[in-house]
Amino acid sequence: MKKLVLPLLTTTVLAGGLLYAANQEAQEPAAAEKPVPEGVAPSVMQFFDALPKNMDRAESPATKAQIALGRKLYFEKRLSKDGTLSCNSCHGLDTFGVDNAQFSSGVGGKLGGRNAPTVYQAAGHVTQFWDGRAADVEEQALGPILNPVEMAMDSAEQVVAILEADAEYPKLFAAAFPQDENPLSWNNLGRAIGAFERQLVTPGRYDDYLLGDASALTEKELRGFKTFVDTGCFGCHNGPYMGGQIYMKLGLVKEWPNQEDLGRFDVTGVETHKMVFKVPSLRNVAKTGPYFHDGSVDDLEEAVRMMSRHQRGIELSDEEATSIVDFLGALTGELPKEEVAAAKASAKG
Repeated sequence: MKKLVLPLLTTTVLAGGLLYAANQEAQEPAAAEKPVPEGVAPSVMQFFDALPKNMDRAESPATKAQIALGRKLYFEKRLSKDGTLSCNSCHGLDTFGVDNAQFSSGVGGKLGGRNAPTVYQAAGHVTQFWDGRAADVEEQALGPILNPVEMAMDSAEQVVAILEADAEYPKLFAAAFPQDENPLSWNNLGRAIGAFERQLVTPGRYDDYLLGDASALTEKELRGFKTFVDTGCFGCHNGPYMGGQIYMKLGLVKEWPNQEDLGRFDVTGVETHKMVFKVPSLRNVAKTGPYFHDGSVDDLEEAVRMMSRHQRGIELSDEEATSIVDFLGALTGELPKEEVAAAKASAKG
């Protein structure tokens, strides 16, 4: 089935979920039939899927050489102006792909204007950044390097020159992109980091459940799943990434408190795009606070309450809010040990 173009904004809670189902490529059947939590309609389970093994493009899967190069570049601090920051600085692979700060610190201590989202599973999203200004992780990887508030390099040419002067990088780029006349290029820098990031998945007990292990989640988590469904959260947060597939106005029913950042409007200039942001993934959400594009909320339960209040106009009961948080905890996956070790080593260096 041909993948459709995702619309900017859905106007009903369920529309996001239906949109997910309508835009999926044909997939191989799961290893076993999905269990159905008590009280949940079996038809609802079509909106949820386990994580893929990786997020490679089917037509051009990453090679081992590209992944190895991308991993090295991900931790390369010489990509920042003062040699102190790497991709891992804001997207720590040992801290669930974030830095747990409201705003990340760039070169010279400058602060960014939006909360840094997790890099884990990001390659599976429809676009990158909160406002969707980058089409994929390959494009996204290049943005912070030249951003004056982040890594602050002067130019793409400067970055390439630094890599060309290194004893290893020319050989590594040549091995990663053997068909290219000029392997060590700015574009291939993004391609290599993207190749690495497309491997960053964190499967966990929730995936085991969706793949047929009915005992993988606790009774409390399963009750939370039912509450998550009953209160309409799954309309936007569904699919293997539990989000990341559509844009939505923040403050759909009740105006969002912070109106300074207009989201996608700053990219498109379209009036109806004001306060529209990409719906974030809920994978590992219990570990990736503070929450929202403005990093304004530290507590996950409060974030859940705000979503219901501002997106649905409904105040959750204490029981509902707590139950949803119980389920969200089940979305915490296993971090890849090799990348965690590399992140820790980079921090010491």
